[in-house]
Amino acid sequence: MRYTQLGRTGLKVSRLVLGTMNFGPQTDEADSHAIMDAALDAGLNFFDTANVYGWGENKGRTESIIGNWFAKGGERRDKVVLATKVYGNMGADGEAWPNHDKLSAVNIRRAVDASLKRLQTDYIDVYQFHHVDRDTPFEEIWQAIDVLVQQGKILYAGSSNFPGYKIAQANEIAARRGGTIGLVSEQCLYNLAERRAEMEVIPAAQEYGLGVIPWSPLHGGLLGGVIKKEVQGGRRASGRAADTLADPSSRAQIQAYEDLLDKHGVEPGEAALAWLLTRPGVTGPIVGPRTSEQLASALRAVELELSEELLTSLDEIFPGPGPSPEAFAW
Repeated sequence: MRYTQLGRTGLKVSRLVLGTMNFGPQTDEADSHAIMDAALDAGLNFFDTANVYGWGENKGRTESIIGNWFAKGGERRDKVVLATKVYGNMGADGEAWPNHDKLSAVNIRRAVDASLKRLQTDYIDVYQFHHVDRDTPFEEIWQAIDVLVQQGKILYAGSSNFPGYKIAQANEIAARRGGTIGLVSEQCLYNLAERRAEMEVIPAAQEYGLGVIPWSPLHGGLLGGVIKKEVQGGRRASGRAADTLADPSSRAQIQAYEDLLDKHGVEPGEAALAWLLTRPGVTGPIVGPRTSEQLASALRAVELELSEELLTSLDEIFPGPGPSPEAFAW
């Protein structure tokens, strides 16, 4: 496994991040524990989750599965850089009691204690804001975070799904308050087929020293060899991937992508991950394996070297917006 610093911090993390969103809804506890053991054995030390994972009436279930794994001992907790998130409504029926969601100081305090209990740990390495809260000023958010840091309940704060201007606003207010390190990471939608983050989010993250943690690196399976799997009678595309393939021009684009990688003898999913690892500012993409086999494929991507010829060809198939601000200014 290869490692890097998380943004401007001294925290050393693996170039892949283990996403746990499938733990509970799609992968049972025993298999989830096996995947986490395999990840740790491979040197993958950065685990990501969220308080709402488990979904519906099972919100919090994913954190509980991780907590039970930590409780097995074997220095599991000490070896893991643990990231979870706050913002979502934890009500099973979708209705939040006032002050039981978003980023008010009272909800942050309540949510972190609940996450710590489910995770069976006394601290969270990276506590992430799952979304922008338009109703709560950053002065209040940072005051709440400072208290948690002083209490030893969290070490760093990160963002998720923030636009570039909110990254700037958050860290400028943190700097004005003094004594607050501010955001150290941004978790955003970013992959070969979805490169809008290059417009403002990634430049802002680089300017303020945030590590970029892309989610959905395979774009809902679209970049994982979906057409080839269909032809071979494997798992058919669903959701966003199926909707995209229904458009003839988009299907032709994905076919060109798969044909290119077949020519170079590279698996599509591994190439999509390896491409992200070449991108400026990227700490590591989040991989969300449902099985140990999927984890093994993701791990191979860390050692995969993409040639300049292949990188150029990928840019031709999936052209990015171009440098910022020229991409939208002229």
